[in-house]
Amino acid sequence: MFDYLVVGAGFAGSVLAERLARGSGKRILICDLRPHIGGNAYDEYDDAGVLVHRYGPHIFHTNSAEVFEYLSRFTEWRGYEHRVLASVDGQLLPMPINLDTVNQLYGFNLDSAGMEGFLDSVAEKRGTIRTSEDVVVSRVGRDLYNKFFRNYTRKQWGLDPSELDAQVAARIPVRTNRDDRYFTDEYQAMPRRGFTRMFENMLDHPNISILLNTDYREIADEIPFRKMIYTGPIDEFFDFRFGKLPYRSLQFRHEIHDRERFQSAAVVNYPNDHDYTRITEFKYLTGQEHRQTSIVYEFPKAEGDPYYPIPHAGNAALYQQYRELAESTPNVQFVGRLASYRYYNMDQVVAQALTVYKKMARREAATPESRNEHRHGEVAPALGRG
Repeated sequence: MFDYLVVGAGFAGSVLAERLARGSGKRILICDLRPHIGGNAYDEYDDAGVLVHRYGPHIFHTNSAEVFEYLSRFTEWRGYEHRVLASVDGQLLPMPINLDTVNQLYGFNLDSAGMEGFLDSVAEKRGTIRTSEDVVVSRVGRDLYNKFFRNYTRKQWGLDPSELDAQVAARIPVRTNRDDRYFTDEYQAMPRRGFTRMFENMLDHPNISILLNTDYREIADEIPFRKMIYTGPIDEFFDFRFGKLPYRSLQFRHEIHDRERFQSAAVVNYPNDHDYTRITEFKYLTGQEHRQTSIVYEFPKAEGDPYYPIPHAGNAALYQQYRELAESTPNVQFVGRLASYRYYNMDQVVAQALTVYKKMARREAATPESRNEHRHGEVAPALGRG
């Protein structure tokens, strides 16, 4: 008898499995469809011996001391500040847009005050900010919008920025100084020995059992457990009862090159050229020294593994139907990006999981639960399979 079946061994599932096992003494079975733990943050050594992120770059950053201190139990860190360049008009320019971006692109010699004045002169003021296009053109004007944002967004999301919720573009700052860091969080670091090792340490507990290459539906009627934590797509859990929630997916093309460096920054964006959106070179992220280097090209796709929920009013309304159904489903806790249909950064997923754990621990302390054994099949109607 397991206290919890945790579906998904990414950040949400692994943090909750660790907390319930180590913090509350619960017996946990965690399963994942993939042949590894770590979810999309999984990293491994490729054929050249270079540590790569199999599902694209994962850069850890947070302003939460609680999240950073929690993860520090399972890894040492390597300080790392992420920098990105964008290939625009034959130049590699800092991204997010900053003072150097504008000076190099237009041949200006502005200072910060001049940069602010320039942006004010080109901005298209909008009475109401509704879309991602509104966000960008109201800050940097039409030309910078077209050069850096519009086509990148169309490739990434399969939609024009005028069709996307404002929150998509609101994530990307514009700076009037020369700060070329992609993030400005207080804590910026990478796990010294990689994300996978961090997950291994997190799940290394006698109360935690792991099943990989496993669909939870294939074991749910065979293995007894009291409750479930589900971190997969919420619409899939309910057999797409109200229709399918749309996602954007990614295809990755990994390459090994027989030279020490491939490009001049960890990530180079290609907003206007090529089918791919960006190229990542992993040795920048990991600090690894190696005579060869490994890169990955990212190609956005409409179909495939779900990566990015598409922020659109109609999709939000559809998700709300599933959320209401989830809230009325007993003995199942829905946690994480896919179950919440939101694009969370890694630290946000960890913070959500820690918050959920605290609420669960308080509930159990206040209301001791029955220990009567039952199998998952007894609550199958609530899971949409009854």
